[in-house]
Amino acid sequence: MQLGLDSLVLVIVLALVVGLAFVVPSFAPYRKPMPIVAFLLGISSGFPLTLLLGTMTFWLSKVGIEKSTIGFAIGLTTPYTLKFLWAPLVDRLPLPFLTRRFGQRRGWLFFIQVLLVIAIWQLGTSNPTNDNLAPFALWAIVVAFLSATQDIVIDAYRIEILSEAELPHGTAMNQFGYRTGNLIAGVGTIALASPEGFNLGWAAAYGFTGLAILPALLGALYAGPGRFDPSRARAAGQSFGAWLQDTVINPFREFFTRHGAVLVLLFVLVYKVGDAMGQGMLNPMIVELGFTDTEFVAINKGVGFVALIVGSACGAPFIAWLGMGRALLVSGLLMMFSNLLFAVLASVGHSPLMLAIAVGTENFTSGIGLTVFVTYLSGLSSLAYTATQFALLSSFAAVGRTWLAAPGGYVAEGLGWVGFWLFTVAIAVPGMLLLWILWKKGFVVQTVRQPSTEDDGHELAHPEEGKPIPAVPGSR
Repeated sequence: MQLGLDSLVLVIVLALVVGLAFVVPSFAPYRKPMPIVAFLLGISSGFPLTLLLGTMTFWLSKVGIEKSTIGFAIGLTTPYTLKFLWAPLVDRLPLPFLTRRFGQRRGWLFFIQVLLVIAIWQLGTSNPTNDNLAPFALWAIVVAFLSATQDIVIDAYRIEILSEAELPHGTAMNQFGYRTGNLIAGVGTIALASPEGFNLGWAAAYGFTGLAILPALLGALYAGPGRFDPSRARAAGQSFGAWLQDTVINPFREFFTRHGAVLVLLFVLVYKVGDAMGQGMLNPMIVELGFTDTEFVAINKGVGFVALIVGSACGAPFIAWLGMGRALLVSGLLMMFSNLLFAVLASVGHSPLMLAIAVGTENFTSGIGLTVFVTYLSGLSSLAYTATQFALLSSFAAVGRTWLAAPGGYVAEGLGWVGFWLFTVAIAVPGMLLLWILWKKGFVVQTVRQPSTEDDGHELAHPEEGKPIPAVPGSR
């Protein structure tokens, strides 16, 4: 039922977006080919993590694995927070034949996807039991590593195939695709495996789900190799030491030699802390306030999902209307103050109407904020080192969302629910102040592509005036 509802919502929103693209200028890039390719990339990017953390834990519960053992699955997300460690190799290491035939990005994408299909199939046939979990655990770790690596490639490729005008809309379409991949791997796989569904068994269900790599493959074949400079992958004439320095050290050196680089990383770290802390503790509060399972599904998963998708769709026009700097500021303030509605909910107690208002508002503002923030991270990534720098920035953002938001339970116990939600508003203030400082110093500009020291094919911005200036020829 939830699969049908969520799928219907996605179809309706996508149809509405395409319709608006013909009549509203700020929606027009949604109907261009590259944002549609970004949607296909998002499908293939979104399914593996849900397959691991959602579907896998359901499967383990069904076959009687102990709850204490199931808890280890959380550790499988570790490659997603550490992917910047091997991103430089994905960025620059050429693959025999594949790089020459398809280009650096597509060569790596096709290579990883073949391995990912094999690993997912092996995971499905691993037949986990309490007495024999080793094969299952091994293939689960392999799938997690390959999935994180696929994300490195897809994120870099997405940034490189989208023009500056298309980047916000392509990012939003990528989010739609990601949600579609979530649905395929979640209730879709369970429906295929379950005796109450198609009764194919887990091995066949995982095998069919692995075909979710096909959208990215087809999209990449259409989009071409992207804007990656092949000479950087080949490193012709370089010694191994020089190539290693260019591959591993230079991407980080280029970023940290930018004006305001440390402030930018601090901002990325704390920008969504308040929002993440609130999301982590929302479900416990809903249970404590006495909402039924039916109310939870209908409001938190129904209203919330609709609002999130609509908000994501509005994120790109939001940037077009306001510019990147103002869009970050306004979306951050919207996310911050939307948490006040949960303080009102905590005060009034069990009220389905108030819960629907709070959840709908919070998910709508989060949808806008997510599109704006991911677009900002994409624009920070120099086209000369796309995979490495985006992996670094997204890893920093993940640390902020997880570790800095982790004490939320202690805060809720100490302050109560009303005090907790007021605290999530207060904890978001440092991020807003950092953004204001970055903007005033010219380190955040209104264009989507942010200041870079590399001649990577787009205009650079003057660090003091925030005005575009031509990239310096030969700055590589």
